[in-house]
Amino acid sequence: MNYFDQSLASIHKQLVNQEISAKDLTQQTLDNIKSVDPDINAFITVDDEGALKKAADVDAKGIDADNVLSGMPIAIKDNMVTKGLTTTAASKILENFKPIYDATAVDKLNKLGTITVGKTNMDEFAMGGSTENSAFKITHNPWDTTKVPGGSSGGSAAAVAAGEVIAALGSDTGGSIRQPASFNGVVGMKPTYGRVSRWGLIAFGSSLDQIGPITRNVSDNATIMNAIAGHDNHDLTSSTKEVPDFTSTLDKGVKGMKIGIPTEFMAQGLDDDIKQTVLDTAATFKKLGADVEEVSLPHTKYGVAAYYIISSSEASSNLQRFDGIRYGRRAKDVKDLEDLYVKSRSEGFGDEVKRRIMLGTFSLSAGFYDAYFKKAAQVRTLMINDFTNVFKDYDLILAPTAPTPAYGIGEDVSDPMTMYMNDVLTLPVNLAGLPGMSIPAGFSNGLPVGVQLIGRPFDELTVYQAGSTFEQETDFAKQTPKMGGNN
Repeated sequence: MNYFDQSLASIHKQLVNQEISAKDLTQQTLDNIKSVDPDINAFITVDDEGALKKAADVDAKGIDADNVLSGMPIAIKDNMVTKGLTTTAASKILENFKPIYDATAVDKLNKLGTITVGKTNMDEFAMGGSTENSAFKITHNPWDTTKVPGGSSGGSAAAVAAGEVIAALGSDTGGSIRQPASFNGVVGMKPTYGRVSRWGLIAFGSSLDQIGPITRNVSDNATIMNAIAGHDNHDLTSSTKEVPDFTSTLDKGVKGMKIGIPTEFMAQGLDDDIKQTVLDTAATFKKLGADVEEVSLPHTKYGVAAYYIISSSEASSNLQRFDGIRYGRRAKDVKDLEDLYVKSRSEGFGDEVKRRIMLGTFSLSAGFYDAYFKKAAQVRTLMINDFTNVFKDYDLILAPTAPTPAYGIGEDVSDPMTMYMNDVLTLPVNLAGLPGMSIPAGFSNGLPVGVQLIGRPFDELTVYQAGSTFEQETDFAKQTPKMGGNN
């Protein structure tokens, strides 16, 4: 199956017309993965047997003509638990962990007849931005296999960009769906905090994490959001707000919309091609009838410090459960209980995870809580207020997703301002709990460039509407990598 020129709707039509069966489609997807993934390393686990069995069950029951996801093979980021299928969070401490239940988002898709073909690679426990921090492998960017795919959902984004699957789920704590979507030239949505249940998502930062879809186009993305959004009794932070049909306004255009471009997001450290891409995108929206103006989010400059204190503090608490006793890796030849804890965690966690645990534990300690965690929480409130003030007058915010295109695997970015900007562009959306979507909007030296559309809380509908309008006006989303790259 060539996913480069297909959509969920077009494949569903073939399934309904019996031009192809779910089992044939799944087998072709598994063949795609077997052919392409040795160059990409997008998958940690591929479930050939389970996927083909589920596909046969779907065929036996019959394809649901009214359900576009019926019989559709997809991939799941490896920090969402999947019943009976190894779930590692790309960490040695969970390398043999087989969950006994499905994450709510996965369960919702399963009930609609989707077929999980495998679990995608990521930065360990979602801590990183390049998928180089996985305990098992380094994922490569399909556009140039010497480049990173971004992270932490780099495996999901690369799998979609390489045509291995038509769609995948990722998670976003500080940009982990949107940044890899930008680097790989695909569409990635981070929903409003609470829009999608976190039940079954292995936690990094509980007040920041959100599950979202990664697809080749906006319509497919909105379709999957329809499936996974909504309240969940297992997750008390999930919202009870009504879930609209996110595909219902995709063709409504942007005429009359007011779009703001934050001055702080276009500051020093932004690659010239990226800046020009944002300006060109703004010009396209203006041509389509939107008003685009500069706005200010003055507390953006404090976002990086606030994010790393809050996320690391939450991580240090969440990762206490991995102790070598209840599940996961258990060290051998230990002397006592304390030795079991120390050795299991020392052997199981990678360097980046250990750093964040130590930073978070320090920030939460009795002598430093007020100086660090409390102040970070106060800054977060100021940033939320900044967005609230802008959204009083504007429907959307347009910004770059990442300050540069994909960089080289193993490359140490020496410009601290670029590193700062790389964080500052995505973290504010998570700190404020807003919806943000990266869409393909240009190229820089042959590598994809994405722009970010940020909406009001629970207004994914407008984000999708604007993203679809831009996509229909341009052909960036139709461009595909020349597989093989620089191998």
